[in-house]
Amino acid sequence: MPAGPPGKHNAQAGGLGSVPALGRPERRAESLAVAGLQPFSSVDFPGRLAAVVFLQGCPWRCGYCHNPGLQSRGPGAGPRWPELRDWLARRVGRLDGVVFSGGEPSLDPALPDVLDELRAMGYALGLHTAGLAPRRLAVLLPRLDWVGLDIKAAPTDAALHDRITGRRGSVRAVRESLALLRSGSVDFECRSTVHPAWFTDADVLRLVSELSSVPRHVLQLARLPDASGTARAPIAWPSAALLAEARVIRPDLQLRAA
Repeated sequence: MPAGPPGKHNAQAGGLGSVPALGRPERRAESLAVAGLQPFSSVDFPGRLAAVVFLQGCPWRCGYCHNPGLQSRGPGAGPRWPELRDWLARRVGRLDGVVFSGGEPSLDPALPDVLDELRAMGYALGLHTAGLAPRRLAVLLPRLDWVGLDIKAAPTDAALHDRITGRRGSVRAVRESLALLRSGSVDFECRSTVHPAWFTDADVLRLVSELSSVPRHVLQLARLPDASGTARAPIAWPSAALLAEARVIRPDLQLRAA
């Protein structure tokens, strides 16, 4: 999921209320739990200039989560869907797409209706998900153009996955979601947040190997607080030797900051 405190995104959404309303949306869409908005992003939806809408709520408790304020359930502190919808309607032609992040956006029951409204406007639609709700993902996929699937650990490493998410048996749903994406036609990439506090070099290589056949795989370096409380990526990890070994398995493996 994109980094950055939810409050920052909320502040960027200020002033949306000055946009004239374009009509009342469906009642289910109105309940969308918007936590914040990033008005413009060139990195969260590959190849497109997009707005990122953050939704409230996630049952997992990943130790490196960048948006812990979005974990609890609730309506979210961002703009309500009617005003956000009208703001997006004013930006058709200036933005290429809208991507939903979180939290875990696939859990919001209003999302299918919201996607339908945005599709009617002509937007390309993306989703950031941890794959924890494959049945909901199956409903969303026909409405989407791209998915960024967070893979916490190698799909066969249930123990490591449970340690990262804080939930037992959490990898089963991810396997189902990955299978849905592999068998479908929606473009997707897998992203894995890594840090030596959780991953050995062998864990990283196992992860890269098990995802070697997905269209794209990105390793994201977790930023954890140091003694001063500043969030920093690990120093000199992964090593050049580890990256070289990983790229023997997957030459196009990408590495970026989380």
